[in-house]
Amino acid sequence: MHFEPSAVAAARHHMPKNLLALMDKSQAATDLIASDAADGMARRTFLKVTAASGFALGAFPLAATAQGAGAAAPAGLKPHEQPSAFVRIDADGTVTVTINRLDFGQGVQTGLPMILAEELDADWSKVRSVHGDANPAYADPAFGMHLTGGSNSIKNSYTQYRELGARTRAMLVGAAAVQWGVDASALRTSNGFVVGPGGKKLGYGALAEAAMKQPVPEKVTLKDPKQFRIIGKPTGRLDAKAKSSGQQDYGIDVRLPGMLTAVVARPPVFGAKPKSLDDSAAKAIKGVKAVLRVPTDRGGEGVAIIADGYWPAKQGRDALKVEWDTSAVAKPDTTALLAQYRELAAKPGNVAMQADMAPLAGAAHKISAEFVFPYLAHAPMEPLNCTVKLDGDKAELWMGTQMPGLDAMAAAKTLGLQPQNVKVNTQMAGGGFGRRAIPTSDYVVEACGVAKAARTAGITAPVRTLWSREDDIKGGYYRPMHLHRAEIGFDAQGKILAWDHSIVGQSIVKGSPFEAFMVKNGVDATAIEGMKEPYDVPMKLSVHHPDVNVPVLWWRSVGSTHTAYVMETLIDEVARATKQDPVAYRMALMGDKHPRHKAALQLAVAQSGYGKKKLAAGRAWGVAVHESFQSVVAYVVEASVKDGTPKLHSVTAGVHCNLVVNPKSVEAQVQGGALMGLSMCLPGAAITLKDGVVEQSNFGDFAVPRITDMPQVAVHIVPSAEPPTGMGEPGLPPLAPAFANAVARLTGKTPRELPFKLA
Repeated sequence: MHFEPSAVAAARHHMPKNLLALMDKSQAATDLIASDAADGMARRTFLKVTAASGFALGAFPLAATAQGAGAAAPAGLKPHEQPSAFVRIDADGTVTVTINRLDFGQGVQTGLPMILAEELDADWSKVRSVHGDANPAYADPAFGMHLTGGSNSIKNSYTQYRELGARTRAMLVGAAAVQWGVDASALRTSNGFVVGPGGKKLGYGALAEAAMKQPVPEKVTLKDPKQFRIIGKPTGRLDAKAKSSGQQDYGIDVRLPGMLTAVVARPPVFGAKPKSLDDSAAKAIKGVKAVLRVPTDRGGEGVAIIADGYWPAKQGRDALKVEWDTSAVAKPDTTALLAQYRELAAKPGNVAMQADMAPLAGAAHKISAEFVFPYLAHAPMEPLNCTVKLDGDKAELWMGTQMPGLDAMAAAKTLGLQPQNVKVNTQMAGGGFGRRAIPTSDYVVEACGVAKAARTAGITAPVRTLWSREDDIKGGYYRPMHLHRAEIGFDAQGKILAWDHSIVGQSIVKGSPFEAFMVKNGVDATAIEGMKEPYDVPMKLSVHHPDVNVPVLWWRSVGSTHTAYVMETLIDEVARATKQDPVAYRMALMGDKHPRHKAALQLAVAQSGYGKKKLAAGRAWGVAVHESFQSVVAYVVEASVKDGTPKLHSVTAGVHCNLVVNPKSVEAQVQGGALMGLSMCLPGAAITLKDGVVEQSNFGDFAVPRITDMPQVAVHIVPSAEPPTGMGEPGLPPLAPAFANAVARLTGKTPRELPFKLA
């Protein structure tokens, strides 16, 4: 998922009123939850919890504004700045840090605790982490709403978590000063202890209860980065053991007493409804409890089969006899769409960039290019799921969600409940790549609709709505299909005189709460991110956003999935046409304005041996560099083509993401991003539709890379002391163009369609 970097940086008063209203409504609802939780906790329970846990900063997962017994928070501190919702220190010294994001593989469940533990001076071996929820304290501090996306987790919460750790440390020191009768300035901290005069020590666990009563400091002094002993050190993930041993629980693993499982027969065309239904065979399946009509996304209607478990529910669905009415909905066909997109590309569109195109006609050299990018599914390893428990006028939900606040509001609306009566339990998620951050909250709304229908039918048990792999691949919200058309004029030295460019593709934010500040002059900012930069070229850019009955969404690295490919292959093509080294040509085009791009590219070049090492026969170098989410990744790759099949052998990455919190996480994200970028190039990596029906259904016909496709990936990081930028997504965009550029050097022809079609 992605938000335009400029929008992230903008303060709330720069945002449009409708988005602020949405955010304020979410804040008001969660404030009510917080106050209800604080008021409703009996004194006996409070004492029991604090006695058992020691420093009960975080004993109240729903009471972000409560400071505990006697702790006073300055009026100027917002909920996300107060330690109470983020830190719990047990009597044995164990520190549990609550993260304000979903961890779905990117490693924030380790990275954010590292940041807090650094300033806390905690013993890292005793640090643990848990997910937060829809509490206002866990909103993104830059956006003011609950959000995991746009590679913003470490970037937006770096200072926040440092300050949380420093405030907690100050409270511990204050408690020790009182106990020893000395001035706090005479004390220091070290690895989970407060150290006093003469070297005497008190462990954090022993001080926890007293520290809870200390005032929360508003201003704190943070460490000099030279003092860091945790931040910047390669650190194993806190969840590594659980995940590698199969013990990690995900949303799909939620088990509640008496829980039933539902699967939904969804219409084959988005927004369609059943015309006739024969459910007699389904109801005859052992374990099936109910067969119910339920609303589905985009105004459609499906059939939910509720059973004792997934298998009887699936068998029940297989036994249904449904005739679908598709007469009222459009039935897109990708072949026809491509023809439509080509027609649109030839017409004037909404202008995103303007430049003089007069030199194009008289240019000595020209390139005319068309690029086609297909729909892509997110295909996370854990399919979508949501468990709903209804209890009178209250509801509790369990799922891996990137937007718990928005999803809680959607659930409340669907169930007809007050927002403060809906609790969301954020679970570890097995991937998502944006699919768990949907402005429509489609899978959450559907699950709530199933639970509501079940309750009406007399079923009181919790219901887990579970998607199969086939449901996931066919279930919509794809990376949009795009067509690019470029006309470039340049001289013999490679100077680009004019670049006329058009893009055709659906908008992913149109109709969402983000449209007001992410669509300008009819142009979705996500569709053009990465165009032109970092090269100073005269570009005219126009955009068409057709309406198509295919749900679309951000996909890991969003617009950069296609814009990086277009920019980096065309730049390479100009270099080849003018017989220039592609690295030297890029460096010259960047001039002096992009030192981070240059540093990343130079590092990748140096570490790969580019230009110095002799490649094996039949291999060629490929180069690309791209900035997304304020981080730069450059790739130098080695590839070959045998019998018309391209093969990627090695990848050397140069990464500039400013200060690195955990080098291991950066390495993992670049390796994973490179693999996902490779997936776009391989045969079968496309979602296609015929008569409105998605033709793919599983990994047999929607290809993902296998272990035999994985190249060697070496990751090298440019040293920096500047505040961190995002790394969840930037590793993806430059891989495909680097690979394509190597293929072009071997074949003389740049692949202009993804996945690669060399024949």
